[in-house]
Amino acid sequence: MIDQSTICAIATSPGVGAIATIRLSGDEAIEIADKVFHSPIENKMLANQKANTLHVGTISEGPEIIDEVVVSLFRAPQSFTGEDVVEITCHGSSYIQQRLLELLLKSGARMARPGEFTQRAFLNGKMDLSQAEAVADLIASSNAANHKMALKQMRGGFSNEIKKLRDQLLHFIAMVELELDFGEEDVEFADRKQLIELTEKIERLLNKLAGSFKLGNVLKNGVPVAIVGETNVGKSTLLNAILNEEKAIVSDIHGTTRDVIEDVVNIDGTAFRFFDTAGIRETIDQIETLGIERSYSKLEQAEIVLLVTDLSNPIDLIRQRVELIRERVQDQKLIIVGNKADLGGKAKVKEMLDAFILSENEDLVFISAKQQQNLEALIELLKENANLQQAEGTDVIVSNIRHYEALTNAHRAVIRVIDGLEDGISGDFLAQDIRECLHYLGEITGEISNDEVLGHIFKNFCIGK
Repeated sequence: MIDQSTICAIATSPGVGAIATIRLSGDEAIEIADKVFHSPIENKMLANQKANTLHVGTISEGPEIIDEVVVSLFRAPQSFTGEDVVEITCHGSSYIQQRLLELLLKSGARMARPGEFTQRAFLNGKMDLSQAEAVADLIASSNAANHKMALKQMRGGFSNEIKKLRDQLLHFIAMVELELDFGEEDVEFADRKQLIELTEKIERLLNKLAGSFKLGNVLKNGVPVAIVGETNVGKSTLLNAILNEEKAIVSDIHGTTRDVIEDVVNIDGTAFRFFDTAGIRETIDQIETLGIERSYSKLEQAEIVLLVTDLSNPIDLIRQRVELIRERVQDQKLIIVGNKADLGGKAKVKEMLDAFILSENEDLVFISAKQQQNLEALIELLKENANLQQAEGTDVIVSNIRHYEALTNAHRAVIRVIDGLEDGISGDFLAQDIRECLHYLGEITGEISNDEVLGHIFKNFCIGK
């Protein structure tokens, strides 16, 4: 049930700026705006104006003029929410914004809840649930890749794929259930061969969509990069150099970093999430031991592992540490960072080059984190190995955990359909599995939803959107 009350909220970021926007939506949005808006044209009322027009005037409370404003007028159903919408653009003073908001509340509007404008757009059929969630992702996007992915989803790329799947399955479920109505006559309306071909096609697509979640998560949250190595080899100095700030404590004392320090940096439109981990060494300190265990955990979660080595150390010790990390690196990219190259000298660089035969997923680079020498070479390696090239040619990338779980459940259901068709199970059991697959696909787009799920999704939106 759609709440018929008229809602209002400040739609721009809090604080002082040049301008701010206050949004009204609901059946009485234009009527409420007319109570406070005054045009320099005599007897001009917003209620008599055309949709998609702008109007200059003042907002007043009694004889007191609060601000000069521009009012944007949108009429149902051609608006973001599908309702009458009024947007008041005023000067960005926090005082003015609050006065205007209080005046609208006095005139009959109520404060919007987080995400309520977008929720109304969903409930009024202006977008489906996955598109609504993409609105929040678009607002939160902090890099070019994330922005592109969210914009594509908001415009219906993912929704269209899901709709095609559901339409195909709905056709066959209708045929299967029609057979059940004529069970005693032993007729077959749904061609089993065609159904097997369809379900196998759907299984491949569901598997592909669910498989894209790993890439989508990277695009959304940043490429995870673990900085690992012994104590005092310069891991924290390297993190500070990449971030260009003193994020991590740097000290000559071994074991300074005892927990994982995390931060995100945007490099040429791609977000990288760096984890500076505790130095790996043998220790009896319980707290440091716990930090080392977390280091190994972050190493497993990373897409790229930066193994920092100290070129002033003996080559046998460096080789030993490299082999230790190699054992724990599986499909990740391993970049061996020869740090303190300014101290090790050319001889040690040559010794390192001779000491290691690199595999296909390994690289070796020499830097001085403290002197910030050759950091650009390391940055280029990070960009080359971010594995985001596939995002350019992929139509749909899943980045939402709720969508991933629904796709995984739908995939399990369609596997049961395929197995059932091969085993020749009865139509009623077949219909049950197809309906379960339809259910999970419907959860993604909101064709099947409940108030608890909607409440959980929209509570994470900002107020005003």
